[in-house]
Amino acid sequence: MLSKNEWDPLETVIVGVADDAKIPAIDTSLRTVNYADVKNIDEILVGPYPQQVINEANEDLEKFVEFLKSCNVSVLRPNKNVVPSYYNYCPRDGVLVHDNLILSTPQPLKARHNEYYALQEHFENNYVTITKCSYDESLYNLNCLGDPDTLALNETEPAFDAANILRDNDNLYYLVSNSGNKKGAEYLQELMPNKKVWTIEGVYSYMHLDSTICLLREGLMLLNPSRIKSIDQLPKPLQSWDYIWCPEPVDIGHYPGYCNASTWINMNLFSVNPNLVALEENQDNLRKELEKYNIDSAMLPMRQQRTLGGGFHCVTLDIKRKHT
Repeated sequence: MLSKNEWDPLETVIVGVADDAKIPAIDTSLRTVNYADVKNIDEILVGPYPQQVINEANEDLEKFVEFLKSCNVSVLRPNKNVVPSYYNYCPRDGVLVHDNLILSTPQPLKARHNEYYALQEHFENNYVTITKCSYDESLYNLNCLGDPDTLALNETEPAFDAANILRDNDNLYYLVSNSGNKKGAEYLQELMPNKKVWTIEGVYSYMHLDSTICLLREGLMLLNPSRIKSIDQLPKPLQSWDYIWCPEPVDIGHYPGYCNASTWINMNLFSVNPNLVALEENQDNLRKELEKYNIDSAMLPMRQQRTLGGGFHCVTLDIKRKHT
């Protein structure tokens, strides 16, 4: 069965590739969604990532794939013949898999509009809903530049990355941020009338949900204390869950001049099953916290996750989990 939560035993997953990763030419979508906090856009290094970044990222992804296969997980990869305008490193961002829905999301970054096509061969036997974004200039709010309290997206049309969403069976939690507007949550609710889409607002604008909240297993979650200040900020179903405050992450650094994630990307773990996660190899304090809840951690390298903006949850797209 298709995956419908973040923790059931993993059966099939797509793992990204770093080949051809690049920062595209700056347009309004990239300026507002990704770089609203950058004062001088001339500081943004446009073009292909350095080859060292690509090589190290791919080496670490291969080790991750080997680990998953050792857990009897079927691993799929993006089609390298589909050259991205941005990258195929984070398949999580462009496709939402939930129960009987496979949705190619209306990603707000124009350069990412074609990433689904590197994955589509893995969904050929399923009905896929493909939703496009128009990328009209009216979608983007230039007032967000330099102001984290003003979001990048207006409400002219649905626009969101799938990584704005965490899945909890019949509940989906949707972060309203620079990479997902309220209209996107409303659209998602229309697509799934038998599910409940809960919005999370006023928590974090830059930009996905999976380095702010991690759903470890039913009834237990990991929270980012720099963003979640009160359980009351969370949707009602999560307010009754047990939680772990993530310890301060160990900063593994990034390639000079390229930084697309804060140190909190290091809590971006990926559940293989309710008792096993893939975790960046330097995060021993978090490993020890998880052990208290009988969760083991496979400590694996992910040297360029701050550089490229994606940890283990970001670089995966779980298609099938065994429902327990």
